[in-house]
Amino acid sequence: MTDAALASAPLRARVEGGGTPAPREWGVDSEYGLLRDVLLGDPAAFRWLGAENAQYSALVRQALREGHRFDRELALRQHGEMVDALRRAGVAVHLLAAADDLAYGVFARDSSVMTPFGAIVTQLANPRRRGEYASALRFYLAHDIPVYELVSAGNFEGGDFNPIEPGAVLIGYTGLRGEERAARQVGGWMEAEGIEVVYAPIDEFYVHIDLMVCMLAEKLAAVCLDTTEPDVVDWLRERGIEIVPVSFRDTMGLGCNVVALGDDRVISVAQSAELNSKLGALGFEVFDPDMSQFLLAGGGVHCMCQALRRDPA
Repeated sequence: MTDAALASAPLRARVEGGGTPAPREWGVDSEYGLLRDVLLGDPAAFRWLGAENAQYSALVRQALREGHRFDRELALRQHGEMVDALRRAGVAVHLLAAADDLAYGVFARDSSVMTPFGAIVTQLANPRRRGEYASALRFYLAHDIPVYELVSAGNFEGGDFNPIEPGAVLIGYTGLRGEERAARQVGGWMEAEGIEVVYAPIDEFYVHIDLMVCMLAEKLAAVCLDTTEPDVVDWLRERGIEIVPVSFRDTMGLGCNVVALGDDRVISVAQSAELNSKLGALGFEVFDPDMSQFLLAGGGVHCMCQALRRDPA
């Protein structure tokens, strides 16, 4: 890392009280602007954590009960297929360095999230994942990407930060992986920048808000109506956002956890057959790799893809 990078990529770019300047090369103001750069976790250290970690994911508990076993070679192939799909879509792929003691670092959206003003580095709830903040910080400093702020008020993970469209952010919290106090710290920063924030308290079973609400394109979102709070659904509709419904069953299988690529293209997973069919009927190009080894560990493609740069929406 050069001295120039250290000097120009601060650990706290946020201006107290708002008015933080947007970086010229990096940033995200929506979940659907044309995706240019994405951050993934290197899968080399990925493995399923054992029963001692099951408390952190209902999907892990289910996978263990059903007798599924981790297949490392299959996981590496599946991750490679996702990378290939992203590159075919014209997205530049960046990788967080693998670390043997950070098996779930592959879910890069948890440890940081991008705003219009730089990255927020989060605070993870799982003791076996808390070290991921260091990998994220090293990446941003090494690539001269400003860190907008560091979460300090409690547990908060990137899957609960959902930039619906320019000037509007949906922030979820469960009380475990995302605590209300930390969610409101992040929301307060956004409100000071002039961004409307809507908070979505959700049950711990659903983990993050991006399991229930994912933008697909301008004014179009995939939403699980069975689990998303009615006032959140009403707010989306008041903003003129059309909803593509996703069933509760598919949501629990991470079927709503998709990534908009821009230009009516989406990266989904083969397991989300119902949503993929609906999107195809709407004229979307759908990239749908089989990601079973990651889904069974409790994370989908949106959990794995931390957008670094999108065209302004």
